[in-house]
Amino acid sequence: MANTAPAEELMQRIAAEYDTLSKQLKVIAGYVERHRGTLMLQRITDIAQACEVQPSAIVRFAQRFGFAGFSEMQAVFRDAFTPQGAPQPNYRQRIQSLIANRDEQRSAAGMTRDFIAACQQGLQELDATLDEAQLEAAVELLLNADNIYVAGVRRMFPIASYIAYALQHTAKKVHLLSGLGGMFPQQIRSIGEQDVLIAISFQPYGKESRYCARVAAQHKAKQLVITDSQLSPLARGADAVLTVREGSAFAFRSLTSTICLCQALFIALACRLELNIEETKETGGYDD
Repeated sequence: MANTAPAEELMQRIAAEYDTLSKQLKVIAGYVERHRGTLMLQRITDIAQACEVQPSAIVRFAQRFGFAGFSEMQAVFRDAFTPQGAPQPNYRQRIQSLIANRDEQRSAAGMTRDFIAACQQGLQELDATLDEAQLEAAVELLLNADNIYVAGVRRMFPIASYIAYALQHTAKKVHLLSGLGGMFPQQIRSIGEQDVLIAISFQPYGKESRYCARVAAQHKAKQLVITDSQLSPLARGADAVLTVREGSAFAFRSLTSTICLCQALFIALACRLELNIEETKETGGYDD
C-alpha cells in the first residue's frame, strides 16, 4: 500500500508557508496542489510551461522545501500515489480526450457515462487523499459545538443545504446561512466562541463565504472548511480542513465527492453522538 503521509505533510508545509512565497513560487504551489496525483509522471519542462516559469523556478521551489531538486520532491508523490494510492494517472486525460473527439450528435447516454466516469475519478482521488486526522478533528469540532452555522454559496449552496438538513437530525442548533435578502451579516452576527462555522467554498471562493469566515474568526468561533485546496484563502484560518477535488466533464465539475464526504462526516458524528437516526422523533405532518 502506498504511503501518502510524506506527501500530505509536504502539502501542509506548503499551505503553512504559502503567504511567504514569491509570486512565481505561489503559482507553482497551486499547480502542485492541483496535480499532485499525477506529478510523478510529469517532466519539469512540462510543469514549467504550464506555470509559465523557467524550469529553474521549479528547482527553487523544491529546494525551498528542503529537497535537493525537483526529482527528489517528485519521488515523494511517486511513493504516495503509485500504484494503488490514486486513480490511473492518465484517467483525466482520457476523459478530456473523449470529450474533445466526441461527435456533435453524441447521445445523452454517452454524455451521462462521461459524467459517471468523471464522478468515479473524483471519488477515487477522495479515497486516495483523505486526511483521516483532519476528518477526526472535524467530527470533534461538531461534537463540541453549541451552534453550527453552515455557509456555502452558488454551486456549493446545495451542499450547504444538505449538511444543514442532515445535522438537524441531531440535537445541535443548526443555522443555514442563506443570505436571503442580502442578510449574511445579520445571520452570522450571533456566532460565538462555543460555535462552529462550516464553510464550503471552492475556487473562485465566494466572497460571502469568505465574509462569514472573517466574522467567525473575529468572534473566536471554530471553523471547519470544506474546500478544493489547502491553499484556499479559507483554509489557512481553519481549525479543520477537508479537501475535495471533484472530477469534471464538459467543463462542469461534479458534486459527487463533496456530498459523499459530507454524508460520511454526518454519519461519523451521529455515531459519536450514539444517535439512532431511525428513531428520530417525528412531530407530524403539515396536515395533522
